[in-house]
Parts: sequence; C-alpha cells; structure tokens
Amino acid sequence: MYIKDFIIFLSSEKRFSTHTTIAYKNDLLQFFNFLKNNNSINTDIQQISFKIIRNYVAFLLESDIKVSSVNRKISTLRSYFKFLVREDYLTINPMLKIIPPKSKKKLPVFVDQESMQSLLNEVSFPKGFIGERDKLIIELFYLTGIRLSELVNIKIKHISFDSYYVKVLGKRNKERIIPLSSKIIIEISSYISKYCLNEYLFTNLKKQRVYNKLVYRVVKKYISKISSIDKNSPHILRHTFATHMLNNGADINAIKELLGHANLSATQVYTHNTIDKLKIIYQQAHPRA
Repeated sequence: MYIKDFIIFLSSEKRFSTHTTIAYKNDLLQFFNFLKNNNSINTDIQQISFKIIRNYVAFLLESDIKVSSVNRKISTLRSYFKFLVREDYLTINPMLKIIPPKSKKKLPVFVDQESMQSLLNEVSFPKGFIGERDKLIIELFYLTGIRLSELVNIKIKHISFDSYYVKVLGKRNKERIIPLSSKIIIEISSYISKYCLNEYLFTNLKKQRVYNKLVYRVVKKYISKISSIDKNSPHILRHTFATHMLNNGADINAIKELLGHANLSATQVYTHNTIDKLKIIYQQAHPRA
C-alpha cells in the first residue's frame, strides 16, 4: 500500500509537520479499514477504482461526518494516489473524477475592538512573571496574528530590538518577518531583562519553553473575561488581528503576507466581516438607508 513511503515523502519533500503527516496517515488507515470491512471490495491498490472511492465518500457522508472533514480525507486520498502514480506504483489515478462535496464556509469568529482594548487596558493580570508572560502572550497574538505553533517557538534571537520585528517559522518551514510596535519592543525587552530569559521568549517557571495546551488555557481564561465566544482558542486572536486590520483600512495583500497565507483566497474570508460592518455603518449613516 506504500503508506510508509508516502508519509516519508510528506515529511521530507513536502516538509509537512508531524501533526499533519499523522493526520494523513490516519486518513489512509481509515480508508483501507473501510475496504477491509467490506468483503466485496479489493484492497489491492491496482484494483481500487473511482467507483470504490465514490462509495467510500458516500459512506463518510452517511456517517454524519462534517463535510469539511470529508473533504480533508478526499484531499489526503488525492495526494496519496497522485504520489503512487508519480512513483510508478500505479498507472491510473482513480481520484481524477472525484468531486468533493460543497461545504458551507463559516465566517471567522473574532473579538470586537472595544473588547480587545478592554482586555489589554482594563483586565487585571497577576503581578509577577506569570501575569506579565500571559499578558505578553495575548498582546503578541493580537499584534501579529501569528499561529500558536509560531508563538511557542519564538526565541529571543528571532527578535530585532533595533529594527522592530520578529522572525517566525510558519507552515512548511516558511520564514516570515512581522513588524512590531516600539511599545511592545520595550515591553518585551523589559520582560526578558527582568526574568533573565536567554533562549525562548515564553517559558514556564523552570525556563522551559511553554507548550501548546498551556498557551491555549491562557487565551481561553482571558478571552472569556471579555467575550462570550464559545471557542476561546489562540486562533480567535489570529482572526481578530486580520479582521481589525481590514476594518481599519489595511491592504488585503499586506495582511496575506503578515498571516503567512499561501493564497489570497485564504485571506479573503475576512472581507465578509468587513462588509458586514460597512453595511451597519451605511444603514446608520445614510439618510435613505
């Protein structure tokens, strides 16, 4: 089935993260388990046809799996069979005629500007290392729009205190530079000096790099103080950054670069929130609206 070869290809050539390669592997194992559990279906890759894959997609949809999840599994199979053809393990790609089901796009959930100002200016953070670290985590998420994985891996050497920027390593090991304000540079410098940090920017009391769940809990704790949003994840602050930038006149291509999106289509989803705000302003301001 060449699953191992495919996973090596994803990690070494495509440079996918460990998390992503595990997801691909699990998708493939689920697919082959489906074939094994259906005695009438042959598990030999040479015998896997368009009809078999179509039956699998139908099975997934009938299992009440989210359309977005089904499409992800289809994407996995598309990459897998394309790899098999490329490596001459297979001559005909059975995925060519598979059309993924349409999913309804959800608008990004974000925190409004007034609430974010309230969080950073009025909410009380504990005194000492933990409180200062947690507030800086919230601020840096909001000021840069970086991902959780990017934040936890920031090292002090990645920050330019003279040129006011931070380097982050995004998806597929793509490095990008994100500008920082003079105010946050001063805060970071003071924080590093005060707590004698010398490698990672965000650490625990033992000066070990913070882990994802810790940061997730920090964000959830403080966002819940000023918002009733159900999913108080770090990604909410990424959505908030992008939406507020657009609402305040930033160019969408600039936001694309700051977020590290490969395609503009991924960034354009934020324009829907901006259009909704414009509609409200129009209705409130125009005498004939």
